Amino acid sequence: MTTRHYDLVIVGAGSGNMMVAEEMAGWRIAVVDSGRFGGTCLNRGCIPSKMLVHTADVAQHIRHADRFGIRADWRGADWPAIRDRVFGRIDPLHDRAVEYRRANGVDVYLEHAHFVGPKVLRIGRDEVRSDRFVLAAGSRPTVPSIPGLDNVDYVTSDRIMRLDALPRSMAVVGGGFIAAEMSHVFGALGTEVHIIERGAQLLSRHDADIRARFTELYAARFDLRLGTTIKEAVATPGGVRLDVSGAAGDGSIEAEALLVATGRRPNSDLLDVSATGVATDEHGHVRTDDTYQTNVPGIWAIGDLANHFQLKHMANAEARLVAHNLVHPDNPRHASFSVVPSAVFADPQVASVGATEQELQAQQREYVTATQPYGSAAYGWALEDTASFVKVLADPETRLLLGAHLIGPQASTLIQPLLQAMCLGNTVDELATGVLYIHPALTEVVEQALLAL
Repeated sequence: MTTRHYDLVIVGAGSGNMMVAEEMAGWRIAVVDSGRFGGTCLNRGCIPSKMLVHTADVAQHIRHADRFGIRADWRGADWPAIRDRVFGRIDPLHDRAVEYRRANGVDVYLEHAHFVGPKVLRIGRDEVRSDRFVLAAGSRPTVPSIPGLDNVDYVTSDRIMRLDALPRSMAVVGGGFIAAEMSHVFGALGTEVHIIERGAQLLSRHDADIRARFTELYAARFDLRLGTTIKEAVATPGGVRLDVSGAAGDGSIEAEALLVATGRRPNSDLLDVSATGVATDEHGHVRTDDTYQTNVPGIWAIGDLANHFQLKHMANAEARLVAHNLVHPDNPRHASFSVVPSAVFADPQVASVGATEQELQAQQREYVTATQPYGSAAYGWALEDTASFVKVLADPETRLLLGAHLIGPQASTLIQPLLQAMCLGNTVDELATGVLYIHPALTEVVEQALLAL
């Protein structure tokens, strides 16, 4: 066994790989990851899924072109071409990243790693020691306990985008953002989609008005089974059968493919963080302070391993903060992410930041709210949109935004000025009347919502 000593060891080559900085010149650094550089986001998450979502959006435009007087025929999807366009660009990046790091003096380990003692990391047959560790090992899909599931062929978000062929039908277990996005992708490309969700609505963590509208639109588009549990999964010659129980009674769903999208869990157990003394919460997330240092001095943690957000933009911001703190230990930066935005890239898009109306009610906090439909703006007319809206909430005393929730085309972009106002302390008045909104851009629906507020 070989023992190596480093000035910094980064475990995880997603956002963790971004932390190697020019100010660390002269440090002996190691990056460790048993998977592919870029982590979940690049290889099986944000980026490939959004490339597929855009493809699905194009398919939907073709399917509904007659609304705009355009004669277009849907002739199907070439799934291998679609998949290969995505991963043909993504897959070569791993080797390039490894080569770049090694060429610049960083040792790269491409094996599973776990702690075996205080600041002692076992990698294959080697041991690595350092005074500084950054843990950025991410998360993995959770798989619920369903009788018979181990005996059927199912996929999670790790494999769904690399299928060999476009399935004729797919059962999707779950009602969160992964289930919503993948249902859109495969449904738009021609797969018959069945969604099984034990809750009463999809996107349960969102504002009630958003999740109600989203659920309504998905129920019109897919076979949506709400308030439904799976009693058993059974392999069939054509794929899988799910025996289910719901409000309408018992029944079954047969599909060629099965996607299990019921959440993710941090990889702290695979890393054996307890062996180095690092504390975790009841969900397995590594506990940190507001500098992202753990209870063990010299060990930091970021991303899905350390928080519940599961957002790449959050992990990137944390990586920048920790990178600073590594090289400036006497002048550390502290987390000040007062609001954290998120988006669901489905059809329709959903974007959210700040408190929901239900959260404000639960806190017994005073608020005012306004909701503006896309169709009230000129560009909403151009889109022939009758379902989308912008909802904003504010404090009546301070006149500051408390939350913003959008559903509809370009929601993930339209929310940005509202997010910035919340981060920078702009009042509703300043945002509504102190800024010019281009006419007739879709941003006018944001302006109208603010004026109504």
